[in-house]
Amino acid sequence: MSNPAPSATKLFVKTFGTKPDMLFSAPARVNLIGEHTDYNDGFVLPVAINFHTVIAVKVRKDDQFRAVSDAFSDIRQWRFGDEGEMQPEDGWINYLKGFSAAVALSGLPAKGLDLAVVGNVPANAGLAASASLEIAFGSAINDTSQLHLSPLAVAQLAQRGENHYVGYACGIMDQITSAMAEEECALLIDCMDLECQPVKIPDELSLMLINSGLPSVLQSDEFNLRLQQCEQVAHHFGLDSLRDLTLAQLQSAEAELDPIAFRRARHVITENERTQQAARALARGNISKMSQLMAESHASIRDDFEISTPEIDTLVALVHETVGSRGGVRLAGKGFGGCVVALVEHELTDQVIATVEQQYQAKTGLEASIYLCSPCEGAGRIDK
Repeated sequence: MSNPAPSATKLFVKTFGTKPDMLFSAPARVNLIGEHTDYNDGFVLPVAINFHTVIAVKVRKDDQFRAVSDAFSDIRQWRFGDEGEMQPEDGWINYLKGFSAAVALSGLPAKGLDLAVVGNVPANAGLAASASLEIAFGSAINDTSQLHLSPLAVAQLAQRGENHYVGYACGIMDQITSAMAEEECALLIDCMDLECQPVKIPDELSLMLINSGLPSVLQSDEFNLRLQQCEQVAHHFGLDSLRDLTLAQLQSAEAELDPIAFRRARHVITENERTQQAARALARGNISKMSQLMAESHASIRDDFEISTPEIDTLVALVHETVGSRGGVRLAGKGFGGCVVALVEHELTDQVIATVEQQYQAKTGLEASIYLCSPCEGAGRIDK
């Protein structure tokens, strides 16, 4: 994949007629296990991967931001603290405005910037391209305005901007991973207290991403419906979230709950337990256990949370039949398309690629894209 840093510099010079002062980069992420648990104050186990958003910046003497992207030729402008109402048709720029609005509302100052944005994160693949954009921009503001915020604080501001400005009630997994990940490690995140623990990925495993060719198109109404269903069950028990609800408690009240909401909650509760077990299995190099847990996670996503598709299920089955207990595979991301993530013993990667290339399109009519990824560190300034 191409390095977006030289392209960001080139775009900046072409747009603004001068060289940038510095560049900032933030990675995309894939979640190994722990799906739709983050906004329920649960556990997640994501990995930052070597797809990045890079932003070239030059500090201005006023409070104006001027931004350009390689995907759009026009310059977008706004003033710090005067972001205006969110306009859905503005697309990508809303994530930047959301972050600057969150900084302004927190009472912190920020200098204006000219900036050029280039990324190589596959679009509509469920790899947190928006969080990568937010964290790269947040890192730029933090550095150039000398705010001295921790990576966690940058992540929290990014989430706040997306929640309150963009209007998407996301959890904080994507932003924390992009800001705080460690090289060669997954990151076990407790989304209640935001405690993060790096978990080394065994050296014998390859991290594979397989884009199903079906865009990840979970609309906000579908996401919000599942959020409401989870909240409905939590409130039934007098709880703020599903984090403190046990499976036994849930099962004891099954007759009192809406059956769909019951299944949504069952997924979250069992997924939290699987995620913690998966972190222990990875740390111990127990690949067969990880394989089992990822299989159980996908079944729960498919049957209880209902965010998979027949095409995704076919892709997961093809990989699972190829690797058996020597690797794990499941749907990754918000659902209804996007990517499948697989942890596979190195010597099986060619077999997985061959199986997908030979059988997936014939079974589904879709062409998959396969990526061998490297777990990478979180956001930072790029040294020229």
